[in-house]
Amino acid sequence: MPPNALEALLADARACRHCADLPGGPRPILQASATARLVIASQAPGSIAHASGVPFQDPSGERLRDWLGLGEDDFYDASLVAILPMGMCYPGRYAKGGDLPPRPECAPRWRPRFLALMPAVRLILLVGGYSQEDALGKGRMTDRVRAFRDHLPRYFPLPHPSWRTGVWERRNPWFAAEVLPALKREVRRALA
Repeated sequence: MPPNALEALLADARACRHCADLPGGPRPILQASATARLVIASQAPGSIAHASGVPFQDPSGERLRDWLGLGEDDFYDASLVAILPMGMCYPGRYAKGGDLPPRPECAPRWRPRFLALMPAVRLILLVGGYSQEDALGKGRMTDRVRAFRDHLPRYFPLPHPSWRTGVWERRNPWFAAEVLPALKREVRRALA
């Protein structure tokens, strides 16, 4: 890997204005380093992240960090954890509420280039249906999460940690009983 290649790619990604038509304008939000061992392949920044410039600095981030068993110091340590959303900019909202899907051109434009420069990655968390479909093809999120072992050691599929997931978790008690303990073990293994 050429020296500073990842730093140059980060600068290019953060300067991207490909989606200048987004309602809030482009503001790519991500973190990465060549030494990162864990990748959080999420959906797209929300409105709070768009305003602050910090990914997952909201209730969904608190839930995700709890699922992972990580404090903020480790979670935001780019030398350990990369955050590479499917869409790096906030996509806006539907008229009736809820965030729009990530822009489809973003992930193919950036994700392979980042992963090629991140040789230390041991585990990629596929957070939400969009990232799961990108990596695993068509399928139901619940089925993928329940069959998480089938995707190890490379991937670990997870639901999106939004407030809506609380209802899903109550309907699927196996998630807390089986998936979360395994997730914490896999995250510790990846970061060890």
